[in-house]
Amino acid sequence: MLVHEGAERNASIDRRLGCSLAAIAGAVNATGFLAVGYYSANMTGNVSALASGLHEGHLELVLSCCGLILAFVAGAVLSALLVNAGRRHNLPSIYARSILLEACLLGFLGGVDLLFSAQPRDPVLAFGLSFLMGLQNATVTRISGARVRTTHMTGMLTDVGLELADWLESFFHPVDPARRTGTRECLGLHAAIVLSFTLGGVAGAFLYGWWSALFLLALAGLLACLALPGALSHEPVAEQEPASVPAYGEKHS
Repeated sequence: MLVHEGAERNASIDRRLGCSLAAIAGAVNATGFLAVGYYSANMTGNVSALASGLHEGHLELVLSCCGLILAFVAGAVLSALLVNAGRRHNLPSIYARSILLEACLLGFLGGVDLLFSAQPRDPVLAFGLSFLMGLQNATVTRISGARVRTTHMTGMLTDVGLELADWLESFFHPVDPARRTGTRECLGLHAAIVLSFTLGGVAGAFLYGWWSALFLLALAGLLACLALPGALSHEPVAEQEPASVPAYGEKHS
């Protein structure tokens, strides 16, 4: 699921990829809030908090939100650079290696959480987790041709609403069967991702409360297990660019 891209992907592969990584993203998001008081995946909320901080003159909040946003963007930039370099050199499993890098860095952050007190623990965790969420979201967006995003639940819920409307309307107006099937597959994919992110967040809130830093180390191990099969694959990267439109259905995330 971390090797094939473009037309080689289907709803089943995207569902497995999206649900597994969205659950981990939800757990990381909840963990970050419990650990340092910031959501590492919620850039919409961080931008809003930045605006409120500017209005109220809270410089510390403004700087923190700026740091979280820049860290998220930096993670996305690193993902794009890695994938682009891997494709130019026809390296196998570059997407899986990006997720494996995320696992290693998450393990490092778990170690920071375990070994250090509030300083320098809090800023390293806050900005580090946001960086990893940007890295993961960009990697998954590239490999799926923008059909899947694992941290952007606003977009996923928008897609669920649009696809639900299209699917319901297909019962009352003539629609091409292939289009109806594509809409149903996209609806199932995006709804499953939202549910996985939610369940991951619930699990993260409880398990981090019980295990503390050990939970981040466990998440890092789980990510590594998901990425290793693809990272060890010798299948070459396809030469074509990732699909800019879905291979099934008709909508982007």
